[in-house]
Amino acid sequence: MAFQGSLKELPLPDIIQLVSVSGKTGKFTLTRDGDRGFIYLKNGQMVHAIVGDLIGEEAIYSLAIWNQGEFQFSPGEEPDRQTITKSNTNLLMEAARRLDEWRVLSKKIPSVDHVPELLARENRHEQVTLNPHEWMLITKIDSHRSIAEIGRALNLSSFDVAKILYGMITGELVQLKKKIDFGDDRENGELVDLAARIRAVAEEFIGDSAHKTIEKHFLHALDSIMNGSGPGAVETMVQEFEKTASLLRGIAVTEKLRSRIAEVRQLAS
Repeated sequence: MAFQGSLKELPLPDIIQLVSVSGKTGKFTLTRDGDRGFIYLKNGQMVHAIVGDLIGEEAIYSLAIWNQGEFQFSPGEEPDRQTITKSNTNLLMEAARRLDEWRVLSKKIPSVDHVPELLARENRHEQVTLNPHEWMLITKIDSHRSIAEIGRALNLSSFDVAKILYGMITGELVQLKKKIDFGDDRENGELVDLAARIRAVAEEFIGDSAHKTIEKHFLHALDSIMNGSGPGAVETMVQEFEKTASLLRGIAVTEKLRSRIAEVRQLAS
């Protein structure tokens, strides 16, 4: 009989220990969003694991820090190779240690799918000293690679990259942003189109005197959309347009602007 449940309710080290004491042979399948990992047990001992590009022990440690997702144990399934030789006790102790450490890291780094980017240090003249690992990491930061992708480029685990980044984020040398999923391109394109239509309405009702202000809020909305803010970016832009209309054109024009924007949004939905 299959054994399944939620990783949010039961951490992986506890799940493995629960199954291994019975001496079972089988395969764990772990899923989180679009990610999938596998852990094989033989007579209760972990003998093989894989997730993404990671195999063996590092795959175990990577899976151990998943704090959400689903797991399922299918008894009787055996791997075609062995990539793990350490005992369950040693593996689980190290996995538990990393899980505890990850709870601290996750306060600054919510996911290894986030993208690090360097922070501009305007008007700050203090000297910055980086250790060799930080320098190595900086060479791979391009505002496009995620933490996991940087790890693969450096032949490091995502956990090790996160440990290095933690100090750099705390020291305000680096910030994180959500990685844009190309699967979201259609939604982002629709939001950009909506923002452009609303901008045209604002220019019609507020007038040329506010062109620079309208353009500033429109460009800020585009940047926010492409950085993952979604509909909230459009909403913020609309609020700024309404404030500008109220200030320059009065309540009556603001109400007409609000009504026209509502029509545009209704047609777009």
